[in-house]
Amino acid sequence: MATQLDPMTDDLPLMANTSYMLVKHYILDLDVDFKSKVIEGIIVLFFETGSRYRKNSSTGKGSCQSQFGETCKMRASELCHTPVTNVSACSSKTEYNDIAVCGKGEEDTSDKNGNHSNEEQASGISSSKDCCDIENHGNKDFLLVLDCCDLSVLKVEEVDVAAVSGIEKFTRSAELTDVSKELENLRNQIVHELVTLPADRWKEQLYYFTRCSQAPGCGELLFTTGTWSLEIRKSGIQTPTDFPHAIRIWYKTKPEGRSVTWTTDQSGRPCVYTMGSPINNRALFPCQEPPIALSTWQASVRTAAGFVVLMSGENSAEPVQLREGILSWYYYVTMPMPASTFTIAVGCWQEVKQQSFTAAIQTNIEFSLPSSQADFRWHEEICGHVEYPCRFQNPAARLQAVIPYRVFAPWCLMEHCEECLLQLIPQCLSAAYTTLGTHPFSRLDVLIVPSNFSSLGMASPHIIFLSQSVLPGGSHLCGTRLCHEIAHAWFGLAIGARDWTEEWISEGFATFLEDIFWARAQQQLSHDEVRGQRELKALLRWRRLRDEVQNSEEELQVLRPKKESTGELSESGASVVKHGLKAEKIFMQVHYLKGYFLLRSLARTIGEASYLASLRKFVHRFHGQLVLSQ
Repeated sequence: MATQLDPMTDDLPLMANTSYMLVKHYILDLDVDFKSKVIEGIIVLFFETGSRYRKNSSTGKGSCQSQFGETCKMRASELCHTPVTNVSACSSKTEYNDIAVCGKGEEDTSDKNGNHSNEEQASGISSSKDCCDIENHGNKDFLLVLDCCDLSVLKVEEVDVAAVSGIEKFTRSAELTDVSKELENLRNQIVHELVTLPADRWKEQLYYFTRCSQAPGCGELLFTTGTWSLEIRKSGIQTPTDFPHAIRIWYKTKPEGRSVTWTTDQSGRPCVYTMGSPINNRALFPCQEPPIALSTWQASVRTAAGFVVLMSGENSAEPVQLREGILSWYYYVTMPMPASTFTIAVGCWQEVKQQSFTAAIQTNIEFSLPSSQADFRWHEEICGHVEYPCRFQNPAARLQAVIPYRVFAPWCLMEHCEECLLQLIPQCLSAAYTTLGTHPFSRLDVLIVPSNFSSLGMASPHIIFLSQSVLPGGSHLCGTRLCHEIAHAWFGLAIGARDWTEEWISEGFATFLEDIFWARAQQQLSHDEVRGQRELKALLRWRRLRDEVQNSEEELQVLRPKKESTGELSESGASVVKHGLKAEKIFMQVHYLKGYFLLRSLARTIGEASYLASLRKFVHRFHGQLVLSQ
């Protein structure tokens, strides 16, 4: 499949050549500067050789394939060349549960040091080039392509993971010759052993990822930035197998970058957060955006004292004071997920607490399932996803009806959150657990985001953003929106669409399940009252759907706009999200509502109880995986 990408269309390009190299882990080490409205720092990426190249190389051919079936004609003058400055080594404690990423080793020296801004190649999409580069007397150099936009990339280098003390345990061979190629192979072997550690050694894995991220550099890499991509190569390296599997990138965001928004909260204090941009996170850090690039991550974020850093990590981070006036926050995840699910919010958030109420709820976290759901025999089966510390295989997690939760808001909205939101969270979490079983994620933060947030809510792993608009609407509006976002923990996050054009898989299920969850959370209502509520909402949704169908472009109403080519990738793994940049889509509900009515029809046909039982089995079968509708 040879995909031609036109940056002037409404389609969102996913440029990363994931078929050749697949990122498995990110480590971010960042500073948030509110004066300049810039996030800057270092990211270290750990790779595995991609599946398509492994298949090609097994036939005896080591040359890489053309990314879009065209010959690469990159000029050597386009490549950035910067002096090498090694990261200073940082001392670390040997306990695996005490992991911290050190601060940056150098200051930004501006764009004069070889940086090419994204505007320099705005006239055409850079990955129309080959995944190889012609140089070295006609030989082709492999080209690593990452998704990148609105970033100033300052330097890229290979990381000498072999220099880490104690890393010998990840090498199979005890002796090395002085041949440089064998040392390069050793580094890649270490990364391979590290990214493939068993799930029960996840603490050790994070510890050594951190140590490796602090290792010195062992050679700069050439790079160039395009409108949508960052392209990296190492002179003389012709295959993904030989390309460095651990690289370090110095970069900074731009104030106008589209992945985060700099604003003030409702109390007038500065804040920055990821607001669900159509371009996802490529303007926050260089990454592989295609959903197939499931990865874990660690992040250390430094900011001025008084600010709170919330992220989509599985731990509830506590700040560490580095020096007077500067705090550091550390988060991590052990469940591989697309880079688009990475979320951050930095502001003067206040935690909303109601001690007496919370204490009463916490005593009721575990309870027996209703008889219709008591038989979870499929929990004993082996999960179908790649190995990670899965809650579906954890007996304690399977009994946890209410996961630990926190609520954050600007100071001026704390009273509203305590009166309305705080008491609804455990009810909605319990209702979701009763419906679908094990919570895929171990905790939940809920943040009331600034008033410029364009939606009612947005779900990410371990954190939900809610609009202030849901607070004055009473328990019904707040509760139904909360249920919708909680439903995304199963559909949209734990189970994701392999092709982002099939957004109905996420939004249709969440819209259908919000009614189920909310009905079970409102225990004070009779069966007839619940049924009346749901029928009224169905009628209102039908009218909204009818109006949109009559007043929008027909091609934007299709649930599978790529039809038979849904899920297909180019030779390199690159693809496009059809209509992904279309401005009108932000305000459309067609995919929510068509998906909802499809699922509602199925439930009414076979019976709601039977249908929900099948959904529970589906969740257990496909959690941690990507799916297509056909």
